[in-house]
This record gives sequence, C-alpha cells and structure tokens, in this order.
Amino acid sequence: MYDTFIFRPLYNGLVGIIDLIPGIDIGIAVIIFTIIVKFILYPLSKSSLLTQVKMKEIEPEVNKIKAQYASDRQTQTLKIMELYRSRSIRPFAGILLVLIQLPILIALISVFYKIIPEVNPEYLYSFVSVPVVRPEFLGFIDLTTKSLILSIITAVIQYLQLHYSIALQKTAHQAAAPGDFSSQLASSMQHQMKYMLPIFAFITTYWIIPAQFPQAAAIIAIYWSVSTLFTLAQELYVKKKYLSQKQSVVSS
Repeated sequence: MYDTFIFRPLYNGLVGIIDLIPGIDIGIAVIIFTIIVKFILYPLSKSSLLTQVKMKEIEPEVNKIKAQYASDRQTQTLKIMELYRSRSIRPFAGILLVLIQLPILIALISVFYKIIPEVNPEYLYSFVSVPVVRPEFLGFIDLTTKSLILSIITAVIQYLQLHYSIALQKTAHQAAAPGDFSSQLASSMQHQMKYMLPIFAFITTYWIIPAQFPQAAAIIAIYWSVSTLFTLAQELYVKKKYLSQKQSVVSS
C-alpha cells in the first residue's frame, strides 16, 4: 500500500517534472515538486493554522477555567471542550496534518535517495520516460553529497520562519495577561526553539542525514528550505487574512 499509493506516485511525480522540463537540474525539479506537494496539502495546513490562531486568542479564557476548576480536572476538561465547541475550534486538527505528512516525508526521503545518481526505471509508470538527471544545482552545487551552503541556508530559513511565526502569534494574542505563568513559559520555550531548531536543521542536513542517506542529504536540504519558506508564506497569508477579517467584522 505504501509503495503503491505514496512512494511510486511521488517518485513518478518528481521524475515527470524532470522529463517535462528540458535541461532542468534535479534541484530545480525538487523546488517545483515541493511547491506542488505543499499546495496539495494546503487545505489541511490552513485548517491547522486557523486552529492555532483561535486557540491563542482564547488562551486567557482557558487559563481562567483552569484556575477556577484547578481541583476538578474532569469539570475543567469539559468546560474547556465546551469553550472550543462554542468557538468552532478543533484542537486536534494539527494531529491529522502530522499523520498525513509523516508517511509522505518518509517517502520523500526514499524518493530523493533513489533518484540520484540516476532514475530507476522499475519504479516508473509505463507513461513516464526515463530522463537524464543533472545533479548539479544551479550549475555549481553537487547534489550527490552533503552541502555546507545548503545546510546553512536551511538553518537561516528555519530561523526566519520561527521568528515571523512567533511574531504573528504575539500579534494574535495581544490580549493575554502579561503576568500569566503559562504564557510566560510558552513564550520562553518559543524563544529557545527559535534558536534550537535552526541548529537542529543544520546538524540534521549536514551530519545526521548524510550518515544514513549521503546521496539524499543536499536534496533534502533543498526540500526542507522550500517547505519552510512555503510554511512561512502560509502563516503570513492565513493569519493576516484572518485578523483582517476579524477586524472588519468588529468595525462593522
């Protein structure tokens, strides 16, 4: 099932892009391919992002419920779930996105690993031709091995995405009580993650992945960078659009 419905469609999709666009290198093909995959998953991502914004907005109310029913966990949970229902919030929307993306991510690693240095015809559909794979990204970055440049770019883009994501969350949560302990703890964790995740991204793409999948390391760095940029663009679009719509409703 995994091979039929996940791996082979992804493999043929990437190979198809290389075949359809003459002279394209594998790096550019991965960028196009990543954008297509992210657009397909956009409806789920949008739902997850809206859920995050709404949950941030009602966080002060959730904290009041937790304080009011601190000694009665069952009532506390019921009251919080009632609050979610009254605001049309599905708190587990993000879990569905993760469950869907995880097998796709695993398949993509296999796709990237098995497409360099050449395409394997046994994975192709009958209507997909075997193209020549150009492993030099932009004519000078060798994608058959790890790349310091691409790993640094991945880390920088990861930092920018977290920086703007946290800033947007603060904008959507201006009503939170500044002295609230849980808010302070969450803010502290976000600040730490803003620096830890870029470091993790660099270590992963430059040391961890090359140790297991040396031929896929540079391509995965490209995928990670483009995917993160797309996520940032989604957050900027979805959250700002939601906030502007809310402000227009309030003003009217």
